This record gives sequence, C-alpha cells and structure tokens, in this order.
Amino acid sequence: MHRYRSHTCAQLRKADVGQTVRLSGWVHRVRDHGGLLFIDLRDHYGLTQVVADPDSPAFSIAETVRGEWVIRVDGEVKARTAETVNANLPTGEIEIFARDMEVLSGAKELPLPVFGEPDYPEDIRLKYRFLDLRRDTLHRNLVQRTKIIAEMRRRMADVGFTEYSTPILTASSPEGARDFLVPSRIHEGKFYALPQAPQIYKQLIMVSGFDRYFQIAPCFRDEDPRADRLPGEFYQLDLEMSFVEQDDVLATMEPVLRGVFETFANGKPVTQSFPRIAYDEAMRKYGSDKPDLRNPIVMEDVSEHFRGSGFKVFANILANDPKAEVWAIPAKTGGSRAFCDRMNSWAQGEGQPGLGYIFWRKEGEALEGAGPLAKNIGEERTEAIRQQLGLDDGDACFFVAGDPKKFVAFAGAARTRAGEELNLVDRDRFELCWIVDFPFYEWNEDEKKVDFGHNPFSMPQGGIEALEGQDPLTIKAFQYDMVCNGFEIASGGIRNHLPETMVKAFEIVGLDRQTVEDRFGGLYRAFQYGAPPHGGMAAGVDRIVMLLTGAKNLREITMFPMNQQAQDLLMNAPAEASPAQLRELHLRTVVSKKDD
Repeated sequence: MHRYRSHTCAQLRKADVGQTVRLSGWVHRVRDHGGLLFIDLRDHYGLTQVVADPDSPAFSIAETVRGEWVIRVDGEVKARTAETVNANLPTGEIEIFARDMEVLSGAKELPLPVFGEPDYPEDIRLKYRFLDLRRDTLHRNLVQRTKIIAEMRRRMADVGFTEYSTPILTASSPEGARDFLVPSRIHEGKFYALPQAPQIYKQLIMVSGFDRYFQIAPCFRDEDPRADRLPGEFYQLDLEMSFVEQDDVLATMEPVLRGVFETFANGKPVTQSFPRIAYDEAMRKYGSDKPDLRNPIVMEDVSEHFRGSGFKVFANILANDPKAEVWAIPAKTGGSRAFCDRMNSWAQGEGQPGLGYIFWRKEGEALEGAGPLAKNIGEERTEAIRQQLGLDDGDACFFVAGDPKKFVAFAGAARTRAGEELNLVDRDRFELCWIVDFPFYEWNEDEKKVDFGHNPFSMPQGGIEALEGQDPLTIKAFQYDMVCNGFEIASGGIRNHLPETMVKAFEIVGLDRQTVEDRFGGLYRAFQYGAPPHGGMAAGVDRIVMLLTGAKNLREITMFPMNQQAQDLLMNAPAEASPAQLRELHLRTVVSKKDD
C-alpha cells in the first residue's frame, strides 16, 4: 500500500464497504460521543468520517489529535446506519473504522478558524493566507478559477487561436496608469517596466504574420485599489486577430465567453444574443457605459413637459442653458411618499440638493400624481409624463435636470439605487451586452485640451479623413466593451495600423511625429513594413471568476492577494532592499519627510 494513501478523502462509496484503506489529510473536526471519537478527515478533494473506538489500537493517538493536524489513517470501510447517513457528503454513506493512525504533522493553536465560514479580520486572513485557503468556500473558488481558465483556453483553441507568451520585463507603457519599474543592474540609471498589458506586443505579433493570438496574461499597474480590481496585478484573457473588422471580433468572442458563462452558471440564464448598445445610448438610458441590464429601469428625456412649466427650478434651467435637459428615472412599485423621501435623502447624502419626484395613486376611480412637482406642473403635464413612461398606480418617477454631461453619473447611480431598493433587479441571471461606438476623444477640463477617450491605438471611425475634417469630439472609435451585470468584463478595439493615421491621431492631443516615434517606436517602425488590419480585446479573468462564483470581493477568488494598502502581509512585501542590493542597482533611497 502507498506510504500515505490508497484513496483520497472524496473517493470512497458504499461499494467500497469491507475494503482496508489508507487516507491522509487534515483533521477538520473532532467529536467525542461518549468515548467514541469521530474525526472528519479533509484533503483537497473532500471529506471522510473516521471513527475510533476504545478497542481500536488507533484510539490512544486519536485522543491526542486536534484541528488541522495532518494524520494518516488505516482502517476498514463500513456502511453508516440509515439514520447516520450524511446526504450532503459524497462520502456520506460510509465511514472508516480506524485500525492504525500516525501523526504526520502537528499544528499550533490556530490564529483563525478553518472550520466553517466566520467573518474574520482581513489582516489576519491575509497574513495567514495558507490557513484561510483551507476554508471550504475559498478553496472551492480557487479550484473553480482554474477550471474557468482551462475552459477559456479550450474554447479559444477550438476557434483557431494559439497561445503565445509576451515579455514580462519591457518598456514603460502608454496605457495610462503608473508602471511598476524594475531597475537594471547592467544598464546604470535605466529601468524596465512590468507590462500594464501586452497591447503593443500583441499588435507586433500580428505584424509578424501570426493570425490569431491569445494568452492568459498577467498585467501590472501601480494604481490605487478599486472595488473591482486588486492592487498590483491582475489577469486577462488577451487576444488579437488579423484581417478583421469589428463585427468579426464580436462574432468570434461572443460565443466563446457566452459558453464559458453557460458552463459555470449553475443553471442561471445567460444572454443568448448580446445586444449592441452605442455608448451615447447607454449613457442616456442607464447613466453608465457598464449598465446592469438586470435592472429594468430605463431613463428618458422629459424636458418638454417641464419647459415653461410652473416648476420654475427646472423651467429656468431649461430656459437659461441650451445644453440643459430633464431626465426621468421611472420607478415601478416605488409610489409611496416614504420611499420617495428615502431617495431624496440619499441624493442629499450624495452631495445633491435633492431629487424631485412624482408618484401616482388612485383617488376613487381617478389616477392622480402626488408630490410637489405634480402640483407645480399641473395635471395635464403630470399625466403626459405618466403616459410617456408607462407608469401606473403605485409607481413613482424621479427627475434630474441640467447639463447631462454633469449629472449623468448621478442619474445612473439613482437608477441603480432605485432598482436595488425596490428589488427590481433579477439577481439570478447573467445579462451580457456589447457597448460600442465610444468617443475617440474627450475634453480634459483640467488642462483645457483634447485627450484620448479610451485607447489611443484604436482606429477612428472614418479613418484619417475624420481626423482631418471633423470636430475631434464628434469622432467615434472602433472600440467596444463587453459588460455583464454592471461590470465591464472585456474591452477591445480595431487597431490603427496605418502610420500616418496614427501620427495624425496623436497630433490632435498635442504629441508631434517625433514624440510618437520616440515613445512608440517599436510599433510605429513595424507599421512601416506592411501591417495587416487587426483588432482584438482583453477579458478580465478575475472579474469573470468573481461573477461566476458569486464572490463579493476579488480577494475571494485570488490565491495570494495584497491588502487595500498594496501590501502582501504573508510575504511582508514591499520590503526594504539591503545596502548591497541598492549599490548593485546604482540606487539610493530618499525617504520623504512626513508631517508630525
């Protein structure tokens, strides 16, 4: 028999009754039932119940073991009695009567529990991550992550993609976030950078004549932590295709990612045909370029119902600002003064003066609007708003007014808040869509200049003719995002593969030809020697896994994450370098003085 095990802790079934077996694993739990000891033995695969009675040679050792000790057990497989069968365990019909037991490794008193799923301080969980990872939910999440990535790889190969690896030590990137810099020992005073994304390399792969590239790529960005991205590093399904237009990329990748979701959705419905929503439409209807389509609320422009009305606040805004509009946020079932007041208080907590509203209720046989706005604009306008929005008895509507560019984010947040508060969001489904036609440029109010809106390497719609003859702020890009349940899970574009078009695009944001050649020389040089039209995208592995496992935090699907202060508490990183290391790298540290 093998030194440590003949079976795993998930393998044995009723058909194995009578066998002598050997198991090894961690002591998950010990229960003393009047001198009869029950040990739940756990390994990576599952859990098996071990029984030791006082007549067993193993009993004296069994009395000493504690939680998380590692032990080997030899024993006989026996069937449980009908009343003791555990239907929740694959091994629940059997148990092992211990004949021999060996302690392979002891364990000190635990700094955090492994049994169960208690809420425990994050700093302790991350410092003792090796214990935290033994917890059932976290352990299953990490196993599921590997399966999801394997499914991505399989489906990419099925549609003709080949995985190629790109460098980790590279040059500083124009992606927009801060780089992690790596000092060169050989080249004094110079630095490598860790890649923010394989963007330029994957384009060079296309120029090199490879047709369909992908990789599960690590990406590094020295940016402040966000709720939907861990500090330091993340992984993406990165891909690029040659001789394609936007429709080709979307048509290729939609079934791949839909299939991944369907495989791991546990029966939850997954969108079959992803709607394509223009960026401007998404902002107008949902107040976001990553809308949660499980929320049925769709905003509408109701400006004409307030123009010249008795509600002077909105009427004056519309009269004095040609850009001003009034948007309605309809809220079915929200027609109570208490709910409307809660929404108004929430808006004030968001720094807004308030949130105007109307709610409808039956008065006898008549349906009438209630609230200050309804009184000010009168019955006819109130009824016209109700008719436009398709609202009825017990429904409400909230209103925001001004320049949409200034209030759109708040309007989107109000839509989300109303949908969640009224329980209108169907949480048991995956709603996916494409957001297309992103603005190529945007106005940088701080620097009073035009900037790139999304990805500077994308092809502008209309090509160089649009760059030369169109208002930059009206130019759209061949850029697209995939969105699921309010999360951007992929982003991509058709690339600008023409050197003169590339130079012109950068000139509009104030970078001349020489700067383009200096900063993006590898790509610019490659485009001089026959570049195929190409495009691609990158899907966020971490976010997709988080959605599919139902985790609430990216740390719950990441093996060894940093904390929110970008510290690895397990390995104590970042740490100071020794004087010898600094000398080798020709570096000297300058610690900034902190205010007392």
